[in-house]
Amino acid sequence: MLFHATEFLIFLAAFLLLYVLVRAHLRLRNLLIVAASYLFYGWWDWRFLGLLVLSSVVDFQVGLGLSRATTTPQRRAWLALTLLFNLGLLGTFKYFGFFLDSFHTLLDSLGVQHASWTWHIVLPVGISFYTFQSLGYTLDVYHRRIEPSRDWVGFLAFVSFFPQLVAGPIERASHLLPQFQQTRRIRLQDLENGAWLILWGLFKKVVLADQLAPFAELAFDHEIRSAPILLLGVLAFAGQIYGDFSGYSDIARGTASLLGFELMRNFDRPYAATHLRDFWRRWHVSLSTWMRDYVYVPLGGNRGSETRTSANLLITFLLAGLWHGAAWNFVLWGAWHGLGLIVQRQWSLHFKRSMPRPLGWLLTTATVGYGWMLFRATTPGSLARVHASLLTWTAPGWFGDAALGVLPWLLPLLAFEFWPGAAPSPAAVGRLPHAARGALAGLLVLAIAAYWERDSVPFLYFQF
Repeated sequence: MLFHATEFLIFLAAFLLLYVLVRAHLRLRNLLIVAASYLFYGWWDWRFLGLLVLSSVVDFQVGLGLSRATTTPQRRAWLALTLLFNLGLLGTFKYFGFFLDSFHTLLDSLGVQHASWTWHIVLPVGISFYTFQSLGYTLDVYHRRIEPSRDWVGFLAFVSFFPQLVAGPIERASHLLPQFQQTRRIRLQDLENGAWLILWGLFKKVVLADQLAPFAELAFDHEIRSAPILLLGVLAFAGQIYGDFSGYSDIARGTASLLGFELMRNFDRPYAATHLRDFWRRWHVSLSTWMRDYVYVPLGGNRGSETRTSANLLITFLLAGLWHGAAWNFVLWGAWHGLGLIVQRQWSLHFKRSMPRPLGWLLTTATVGYGWMLFRATTPGSLARVHASLLTWTAPGWFGDAALGVLPWLLPLLAFEFWPGAAPSPAAVGRLPHAARGALAGLLVLAIAAYWERDSVPFLYFQF
């Protein structure tokens, strides 16, 4: 079920009617959230609903097991169970086919005769998000950062909470789980903030991101070899993925706010970053902080030698790239960002100062842009083609029309990026007069309605 589809609006309206009736009864409210979340997830493919339930049940029991364990070996055994289960789930459904195909390719390149067989399985939507959220809970319990949950209904609701189930943000148990353990008071401000976040998220997705998608396809999915077209495609994809993913996060936060819940902010003007580390403090914050706390720090972080720190950074971002998908372009994208962070760290250590902000912004934008090229070129042939395009600087005759076609959809995102007061965030809208607020809401609704379900494009991060 897509946020920008009519059936979701019907689903949400029906859910809210029931939610108002049971919101004061904690267990009934959580049961309703669990039932609605399973319906929301099962709408896509009910067969994979069992994986979501199994993941929740296993990690709930692991939490209880850790609370009863009295020795270090017992605790490590429970830790091994949650790691094997969650990573095994991801490995089986997301990565087994990728590694199998890569192994066959390696044998072919070496001229080794072998039996060839393939692994065809549908990737469960959102599996990377809910397994990381559930795994983060058990890791926090293991490290005694939080107490284990003994409310199985509340825990099921925490793992399956439909606003952020399939594309995040990846919530921490310390932040979201307690919200299912107490009655939530819905304030008028929560309803207003939620409505504005939903409107703004739908606008970014339906009106901006989806209109940039064809221009990205023009550069990456067609036999066009020209650096200007490639640059236009990279700009279009940078705007598309930002509008698409941050739009989803806004809708998720807004929907949760309508229910009296608070989700973390997943984006904070990432394209205004002046260095690469700053970019990762602003882009997909829930994933970058998860990888920092559960991968980079346990590997040793920056506590060892510079060589060890560089290796830790590279490993972390290789895994972050692989988290996005079972394909070599994502691995290359992760490696590119890991190497970029290593170079930035060495610059800071040797020169003891930051770059001038304009130069830092230009270099960061170029680095991120090249990374998006690696991210979007989904096949080896496409990757080779886009690199060959860099050698051809003759633009086709229709390039000017294509550039003019991109600007109306890209400029609003850039304006909101560098002039945050212009974006219709709840805080900014709250300072407007009532008449201006009404006019802005009307314009957003009209724009969304004009493009609603017209060549609907699924959210990009549903595939991860």
